[in-house]
Amino acid sequence: MMRDPSEALLVIDVQNDFCPGGALAVPDGDAVVPAINTMMETFATTILTQDWHPADHRSFASQHPGAAPFETVDMPYGPQVLWPDHCVIGSHGGAFHPDLRTDRAALILRKGSNPAIDSYSAFFENDRMTATGLEGYLRTLGIRTLTLVGLATDFCVAYSAIDAARLGFGVHLRLEACRGIDLNGSLEHAMQGMRDAGVEID
Repeated sequence: MMRDPSEALLVIDVQNDFCPGGALAVPDGDAVVPAINTMMETFATTILTQDWHPADHRSFASQHPGAAPFETVDMPYGPQVLWPDHCVIGSHGGAFHPDLRTDRAALILRKGSNPAIDSYSAFFENDRMTATGLEGYLRTLGIRTLTLVGLATDFCVAYSAIDAARLGFGVHLRLEACRGIDLNGSLEHAMQGMRDAGVEID
């Protein structure tokens, strides 16, 4: 049964580098794919996001001599976790998981392409000011409610969910179709942040 057309499914970063064997693998990350594919059949509008970084992106530990992945540094826009090189533009790791139903996508939103700023949220880069354009797209379609799924729960999914709620959308998180990294307690922190923002978690 199709949902109300004012509801959309927002699928966050289900890419090879975030799945087992990838450069920044989320534990059990590929397990979300069957559930997401099934959910897509009930939404008139599905949006996919895709981390899409140049090879010299400043969020990569490789761009900071002497730094190691998962350390935190200060960037002009605030604290930044340094990541292993991942989801490089045009790479296998940046491609969607091969079993994900990309043909259902009304929009593929690529983020993180500015080498100077990371972009966790589907709505804003990490400076919290530079918009991706997704809000305007959704408003044009009359979308009022979003269901979020994907990778990783405690970073790109949580940032997107909190921003969506802050922008006035109704937001549901489907935990069975998400997986987290849990970096130094980041998962519980993200879950609490989403609850505080009014995100409904199923």
